[in-house]
Amino acid sequence: MHDSPTRKAIRQLKRNKLALFCLVVIALYCIIALLTKTGLLAKGYGEIAGVSYASPSWDHIFGTDFLGRDVFKRVLVGTRIAMSVGLITTLIAIPIGIFFGSLAGYYRGKVDDIIVWFYSTLDSIPYLILLLALTLVLGKGLTAVFIAIGFTSWVGICRIVRSEFIRQKELDYVQAARALGMGHIRIMVVHILPNIFHLIIINFSLMFVSAIKAEVILSFLGVGAQGEPSWGIMISDARLELIGRGVYWQLLGATTAMFLIILCFSIFADALRDALDPKK
Repeated sequence: MHDSPTRKAIRQLKRNKLALFCLVVIALYCIIALLTKTGLLAKGYGEIAGVSYASPSWDHIFGTDFLGRDVFKRVLVGTRIAMSVGLITTLIAIPIGIFFGSLAGYYRGKVDDIIVWFYSTLDSIPYLILLLALTLVLGKGLTAVFIAIGFTSWVGICRIVRSEFIRQKELDYVQAARALGMGHIRIMVVHILPNIFHLIIINFSLMFVSAIKAEVILSFLGVGAQGEPSWGIMISDARLELIGRGVYWQLLGATTAMFLIILCFSIFADALRDALDPKK
C-alpha cells in the first residue's frame, strides 16, 4: 500500500530537525500573539516600569525606553501586530491571486489578456510607493495596512496559479473530466486546484514574511501602526536613542524578534517546498 503525498511530506518534515525547530518557534510566536491579544501577556506595556534608559537586567530583559517603559513587553506586543498583519493580509491576498490566476490560466484568450495586463500594470508600480500611497489614502493605522498590503501582494501567487492552470488543463485527468461532461467550475475547483495546493501552502509562508517586513517598513515611516509598539516604530525610536545616547537595547529587541521569525519562516518554507515537491 503506497503512502499518500501528504503522509510522505509529513514524514520528510519529521526527519528535518531544523524545520521542526523553526515550526516550534513559529508556534511560539503565534501563542505570544494570542496571549498579548487577550491581555494575559505584556499587560501594562505602556506604563512606566522604571527609570529611563535602564540597562537590560533580570527585571527588564531588554531594558527600558526613554519613558521608562519595559522594552521586552513592547517587543511582545509588536509580535502580535506582526503576526496579525502577516495572517490577515495573506488571507486577503491568496484568494484574490487564486481567483484571477485560475480564471486566466483556465480560460486563456481575452480573459487571460485582461488579467495579465491588470497585474502587470499593478506590478510595474514600485511596491513601496504603492503601499505608501494606499495607506495615506486609506488613513494611517493597522486597518489601512491590512487593506494596502492585502490588495497589492496577490500578483506573485496569481502568476504561479495561472501558469499551473495552463499546464494542468492539458493533462489527461482534466481531459477525462471534460469527456465525462463535468463543468468548468467543477474541473477548476475539484480537480485542478487540489493538485496545485502545495504551491499555495508554500507561497502562504513566503507572503507571510513579506507582509511582516512591509508592515515594519510602513510603521518605521510613520504610516503603519499608530499608538502601538510595532517593531517598525521601535526601530525608528531606537535609531535616535542609538545616535544620541548609545542606547541599543530597544533596537536589539525589535530586530532580534523580527530576524528570528523571518528566518524561521524562510527555513520552514524551504523545507516545506522540498517535502511537497511531487518530483522528489
